[in-house]
Amino acid sequence: MTKDYKSEQAPVNWPVSLVLGLTFLAAVTIVPWYGFVHGFSNWAWIFFAIFLVASGIGIGSGYHRLWSHRAYEANWVMRLYLAIAGGMALQNSILVWCIRHRFHHRDVDNNEKDPYSIGRGFWFAHIGWMLKDYESGRLDWSVVPDLERDPIVAWQHKYYWPLVAVTNIGLPLLLGWMVGDVWGVLLLAGILRLVVSHHVTFFINSLAHMWGSRPYTDENSARDNWFLAIVTYGEGYHNFHHLFQSDYRNGIRWWQYDINKWFIATCAWLGMAKNLKRTPDFKIQRARLAMIFKKAQAKIERSSGNSRWRELLENEYTQFKETVNQWQQLQLERVQQGMQQGRQKLAYAIDQSNLTVRYRELERELRMQRKRVIMLTAQFVG
Repeated sequence: MTKDYKSEQAPVNWPVSLVLGLTFLAAVTIVPWYGFVHGFSNWAWIFFAIFLVASGIGIGSGYHRLWSHRAYEANWVMRLYLAIAGGMALQNSILVWCIRHRFHHRDVDNNEKDPYSIGRGFWFAHIGWMLKDYESGRLDWSVVPDLERDPIVAWQHKYYWPLVAVTNIGLPLLLGWMVGDVWGVLLLAGILRLVVSHHVTFFINSLAHMWGSRPYTDENSARDNWFLAIVTYGEGYHNFHHLFQSDYRNGIRWWQYDINKWFIATCAWLGMAKNLKRTPDFKIQRARLAMIFKKAQAKIERSSGNSRWRELLENEYTQFKETVNQWQQLQLERVQQGMQQGRQKLAYAIDQSNLTVRYRELERELRMQRKRVIMLTAQFVG
């Protein structure tokens, strides 16, 4: 029997419900009223923008890519900044956030295990999952032993609420006093910024699983959406991320808007981050081409059948499998060479260089084949 999630009974999480509800109510009533009656200073808007981007980077570069997925390593200065900035977003401590996010990736779209499964509706995935203590959101500390060993993560978890109060109330009040606009800075950099930060992050759990394209995989509901990427500092390329979650990038093209990617790369250039993980281009091309084959096959299946087009597609797919087999053989050769590093260094370096050239050739073959299959599919008339 299918479970009726709409009628599921769970106790209300009153602290979270009150915080989310009251801050949203203040943002849509008090903030516009104050702006209309008193106006906001330029400083208030400047601090709003600074705090908004800082907390967004804290969540995206810190909570998400560093701690949830271990996509790179960071020194203690960078980790401390990300812990404070991420805490300012008021989305719980690093430990709690990462527990639920790791379960989301492990059990994506499983309505009983994914904490914010889109299968239970937009409202549930966006915010409803936090308003009640659902069983799917139960904390299992066994998935974060690596994070519990991080002293900065442990410190932030222990002093989370004092940090929240200082960054969301104390700091805006101090800055407002310094520039002569206490209420304006508190309302914009404190309340409005917090509400905007909340909901653009929540869009990744909701809209990014409903709206957009799936160029890399259709095995889950995650979508790529350039608009969501803009408002979430690069997190909107979600279909790529769900397939290649350990990559420090979400937007892999140079022109794709991904502030978190640029922030992490800049920190690496400054020596504050290292071991940035990147998915091999061949794997990316393989995923994209596999999806194109899948769509082309579906297009032919929906038609009355055309043996000529079917044969052409099968020939292309045979070549695709052969290219993948060659790449797997290169992977095996690389492992074998790595086990024989004790031999002459020059010979080893030459072998590695030759392997790199062959890798590049296979990547080019997949890119060219992807273009051919796209043209072939576009020409097919069922």
